[in-house]
Amino acid sequence: MSENDSVTREPILVCDQVSRWFGGLQATKSISLSIERGEIFGLVGPNGSGKTTLVNAITGFYPPQEGRIEFEGNPIQHLKPYRVAAHGIARTFQNVALFRGMSVLDNILLGRHILMRPSAIASLFYWWMAQKEEIAHRRKAEEIIDLLQLESVRNESVDVLPLGLQKRVELARALCAEPRFLILDEPMAGMNQEEKEYMVRFILDAQEALGLSILLIEHHMDVVTAICDRLMVLNNGQKIAAGKPQDAINEPAVVAAYIGKTDHAA
Repeated sequence: MSENDSVTREPILVCDQVSRWFGGLQATKSISLSIERGEIFGLVGPNGSGKTTLVNAITGFYPPQEGRIEFEGNPIQHLKPYRVAAHGIARTFQNVALFRGMSVLDNILLGRHILMRPSAIASLFYWWMAQKEEIAHRRKAEEIIDLLQLESVRNESVDVLPLGLQKRVELARALCAEPRFLILDEPMAGMNQEEKEYMVRFILDAQEALGLSILLIEHHMDVVTAICDRLMVLNNGQKIAAGKPQDAINEPAVVAAYIGKTDHAA
């Protein structure tokens, strides 16, 4: 990223004073961030620090009780998850959420559901209209399969795949929705070093090929410092540091949080 790029980029996602609580537990406390178009923004912190809660607020699963969230200048904090997805935001999950008993290809095709427009006319004239739409969806799925090098397992059941490949299939399903903004919730969780290196490569390839902006939640600090343009560190639902990766993780509050000098890990 050149210096000029960082000056001219506009924010694609803005969170302003976002707060969310569950009963007496405040999971996020007045968190603000701005993610620029085309960057990889890291979100890190100890377990229970509020990372996934913030992502769930952005994607509509648990809307914030306070604060504002804008995507491409439009408020989305009160939208249902399917409406957020329709705006161009896709995500993967911390725990693999594939459909068991289905093939790799069928799982990836499910990422197209938000773009499908079934109608009575299309059903009536299937071979003329609906089949044409289905072919277009399959063509896009095949492009993503090629991008993430899943050709050799495209017809395999996801049940028999190792974790690294399952995570890649989940990434492929998210990409198949043609998002402009991609949220990756711990995509390297449970992976060995070789699988991590593959996943990093595919994330960078996808960003370059598809022009994505990415919010990355990850515990592996070597990954975060290697590929993120900027990051924010949370602890106990609050921002404790932000900025360039190496600078942020060396903040005293961050060091203290990661060596256990926190009040608790919610």
